[in-house]
Amino acid sequence: MRICLVSETWAPEINGVAHTLMQLSRELRERGMALQLIRPQPANGSASEPTPGMQAELQVRGMAIPGYRAVRIGLPAGRRMRCLWQAQRPDVVYLATQGPLGWSARRAAKRLGIPLVAGWHTNFDHYCGDYGVPWLAPLLMRGLRHFHNGCQATLVPTRQQANDLAGHGFERLEVMGRGIDQERFSPGLRCAELRRSWGVDEHSPVALHVGRLAAEKNLTLLRETLHVMRSARPDMAQVIVGDGPARRSLEKALPEAHFTGFISPEALARHYASADMFLFPSLSETWGNVVPEAMASGLAVVAYRHAAAAELIDSGVNGVTVTAGDAEAFRDAAVALCQQPARYAQMGRAAQLRSQTCRWPAIADKFLSVLQQAREIDHETTRPCRI
Repeated sequence: MRICLVSETWAPEINGVAHTLMQLSRELRERGMALQLIRPQPANGSASEPTPGMQAELQVRGMAIPGYRAVRIGLPAGRRMRCLWQAQRPDVVYLATQGPLGWSARRAAKRLGIPLVAGWHTNFDHYCGDYGVPWLAPLLMRGLRHFHNGCQATLVPTRQQANDLAGHGFERLEVMGRGIDQERFSPGLRCAELRRSWGVDEHSPVALHVGRLAAEKNLTLLRETLHVMRSARPDMAQVIVGDGPARRSLEKALPEAHFTGFISPEALARHYASADMFLFPSLSETWGNVVPEAMASGLAVVAYRHAAAAELIDSGVNGVTVTAGDAEAFRDAAVALCQQPARYAQMGRAAQLRSQTCRWPAIADKFLSVLQQAREIDHETTRPCRI
């Protein structure tokens, strides 16, 4: 099968979409699939080196999101995409973005009669509330419904997400979870020296958070939770991995915490394994790769019953989940757990076992089956048209 991936983001950028697409593309290449990639140029405005393993790659003009320059969106490039696809026609196009680049690709593919599958990678309606424009959410959802319902299928990461979107009139939804690299994340990477650098021994707890430090990540609750946990366990270390526009204010609010910024994949795996608990208060994720990464590293996760946590955590057995949006319950659960070393250690062992069921080869099989079905949909749906 010849597959074209259209994405706003790609490695070495650090985010869930880039990570998911990199893992999928690796699995697809191992199966002998011919891949194309369409993405924005890097921030310097000049094309970067082509991605290894791609049959073809088109880098289009992009622009930074105002106020969040680390995130770039691709600009429309319909003519260039049509030229590429007329010369090297893919069997199916996978849209990982609903931005201007995604709409442009959607129009070009429909004009050429190429089947489309879209992915739901970002909860845009939730972001509207986080960035002060909640009134925009209904209009945005209307546009997204039109975008996705014009595709042969839409892949969503959880059953909960599929039910929510179906309630908003989205059609042809398929659930495709996410995998975890079992070789990369392991409790065996626990490092006593790293723990000493945080000022703790094996008998003191370490609470970890990993993620982009931005408004949509519910950092106010993270800050409040770490404060009350520290009151309950003054010997506890707090480690925050990641960067973003909210880092400076969070550093001022948590002067005792260890902030690492972005770190290498190898260092990240050691940080996970060297902690004891993982705090994840965000409700903006469609999946949240950090949750299974923490579980695979043997950590007890405290999270809302949402996205990956709702799919993977049996609360009280391999982590703790609370009702989405109940901040008091989240704080109480974290405070109780940090005072029970035997309990969080037992949960961490159970979490590591649960994570072993999340394997990328199985995820890639699901991805390919949906793309294959898209190819087989009645030709009337995919005939050339002018959109």
